[in-house]
Amino acid sequence: MTEFLETPQGRRIAYERQAGQGPGVVFLGGFKSDMRGSKAEYLADWAARTGRAFLRLDYSGHGESDGAFEDGSIGDWSADAMAAISELTEGPQVLVGSSMGGWISLLVARAMPERVAGLVGIAAAPDFTKNGFWAGFTDEQRRTVTESGRIALPSEYDDQPYVITLRLIEDGAKHLVLESPLSLPFPVRLLQGTADEDVPVDWAMRLLDHADSPDMRLLLVKGADHRFSTPECLSLIEDALTELLRG
Repeated sequence: MTEFLETPQGRRIAYERQAGQGPGVVFLGGFKSDMRGSKAEYLADWAARTGRAFLRLDYSGHGESDGAFEDGSIGDWSADAMAAISELTEGPQVLVGSSMGGWISLLVARAMPERVAGLVGIAAAPDFTKNGFWAGFTDEQRRTVTESGRIALPSEYDDQPYVITLRLIEDGAKHLVLESPLSLPFPVRLLQGTADEDVPVDWAMRLLDHADSPDMRLLLVKGADHRFSTPECLSLIEDALTELLRG
């Protein structure tokens, strides 16, 4: 059942929480996605089946949460995640971050490492506002964003275009994780499809090389795309989680 949390910043965000044993699992979704996606639903079923505590949420401007998507930024959404973890969970959690949720997970881990027991990144996309959007823009697109404060881009996942704002780009630059030391003092599993057209394999390799972790592994899945939601891919997410929780 959907419940709502008011964050310290005054944003009202939607979440679903399942009671169970710890360490709990927290699912952090991607850019313009929500907590009703196939990976989140699969993990909710898995948590119910195994008796594991589980939390999923919609960042502000996403899904059932209040606010407009275009008003949000990486800093806002990571603050939403931290508020939910602080208020709605107990003890260290295993974070499962999909795409942008992978970046959010890393920001959570950097800010509150004592609350993180492990991390599973699924096509993790740290720093994508700089290395994806801004780097991929033409000079004309950069001018449009700078002068008008926004640009609409077609989406493969939605009938509506993505509106990318100057605030998103500028705020993202304040939350980069690959340009300074990144300590992850817990086990990390990264899952990445080789056919992912949104998050290149070399981003996963860069994160693997950059982060400092006592137990960090990357699994490449040949032919898997960015959704990473086929039955085989969902099974791999479960396997990674089971391994971290067993350890």
